[in-house]
Amino acid sequence: MDTHYDLIVIGSGPGGASLAQALAPTGKRILILERGDYLPREEANWSAKAVFVDGRYQADETWVARDGREFQPQLHYYVGGNSKVYGAALFRLRERDFEEVAHTGGTSPAWPLSYTDFAPWYDAAETLFHVHGCRGEDPLDPGTAPYPYVPVRHEPKVQELPDRLAGIGLHPFHLPLGIRLDQKEDGFATPTSTCMRCSFFDGFPCLLNGKADAQVMCIDPMLAAHDNVTLLTGAYAERLETDASGRRVTGVQVTRGGQAERYTADTVVVACGALSSALLLLRSVSDAHPAGLANGSGLVGRNYMRHEMAIVMAVMKETNDTVFQKTLALSDFYFGADDWNYPLGLIQMCATSHAEQIKGEAPFGSLMQHLPDMPFEELARHSMDFWLQAEDLPDPNNRVYYRDGRVHLDVTPTNAEALDRLKARLKKMLSDIGWPAMLLDRSLYLGKDIPLAGTAHQAGTCRFGTDPATSVLDLDCRAHEVDNLYITDASFFPSIGAVNPTLTIIANALRVADILKARL
Repeated sequence: MDTHYDLIVIGSGPGGASLAQALAPTGKRILILERGDYLPREEANWSAKAVFVDGRYQADETWVARDGREFQPQLHYYVGGNSKVYGAALFRLRERDFEEVAHTGGTSPAWPLSYTDFAPWYDAAETLFHVHGCRGEDPLDPGTAPYPYVPVRHEPKVQELPDRLAGIGLHPFHLPLGIRLDQKEDGFATPTSTCMRCSFFDGFPCLLNGKADAQVMCIDPMLAAHDNVTLLTGAYAERLETDASGRRVTGVQVTRGGQAERYTADTVVVACGALSSALLLLRSVSDAHPAGLANGSGLVGRNYMRHEMAIVMAVMKETNDTVFQKTLALSDFYFGADDWNYPLGLIQMCATSHAEQIKGEAPFGSLMQHLPDMPFEELARHSMDFWLQAEDLPDPNNRVYYRDGRVHLDVTPTNAEALDRLKARLKKMLSDIGWPAMLLDRSLYLGKDIPLAGTAHQAGTCRFGTDPATSVLDLDCRAHEVDNLYITDASFFPSIGAVNPTLTIIANALRVADILKARL
């Protein structure tokens, strides 16, 4: 068996899969290493209890938090990576997000590249991942070309929300969604649409493959069309080897099926997710790299960001029988408000609550004191669900690392006041439009036993820049210290903004793919 390739890509999530599919037509031999397997297609994909309460698809690992408590990280090791359970909200970073921005919690640093440097690849990313949206509705959206697909239409109850919000001077817009949906004029799915607009879109694996995830949009079509691409599942990259100088990766040590294997390539791209990519580099110690591969700056694993996030259920007197609820967002408070000069963040809707999720939530004891006779099913019918996120600021003390053979994740909130104010804005906003609500935090949204802010929207652990002393990667996302090593997940982010990071990951992966075409 020939174990040498032109390119090895470690990780099949959006950053690895997008790059690989862009390079597959070159005819070069490409090996994709994925530590997991295909996520099982089973009825449990659409079980709120299995997905959220039991954490059926969550990584079976135990990490240690800053305070010493143990937790199960919200990571998903499958073909397609964490995109198998993402919400598919695909935003562009705002133009100002690439600049230095002052926050109440500190400063968000400027990127070494501007929005215009990413714009062409944002266009390509939206096409690749079937993004549905309406250009021009979001006042902060920097895109100019129309979205490749029309927006996902609001259901009647959700449509009342933008109508009322516009009446108080706000600018709600259709959420840009990566979805394989063909709509009729009334908004319902056509008889042949892959997506059927069900209530299991957000945070659930899609049983119909209607979500535009990295497996469905990149891996499967690529493998069908290009026999020069090989995918190995169950292949855990233990460490990267280098030559004596430490300037070139010479091999990837892999454990597969309990056996040790070794693969080599002219170029290696790491795209395991910001946390796992940093851990791979930290495992790859050598005489040339005693602190971990490409870690001469000491920044590998540091400046971890994941947004300041809250999932809230707004319980109202009115009923809400919406099935597909994740169609609306609001950015009016993204960079500030009339009573606050600092950025607040983004408000977007998420999927409708299911009774099993509500039943499994720990914080609802106080609610039951107010509504003791309301069953969980009825509570779900009287709620709307919102995802709030403020920018998390880079802090070198927020980091992932090994100690005594165990993974430690140190996280201290950096911008909590912005999130608190954003939540207050949501409550006031609903009251102002005549929908007063009790807002309740949900902690099980993406997995069991840990708040959402644990590992969702992971970014920043191998930031890019021009100075090797203050960054891990150069502007091409190549390691400063290793000539043939690139990273294309969200590790490279110097800051994270307050929008979901996946579209920027895809756009950057396509940008790096164009750079690698010349090299390969």
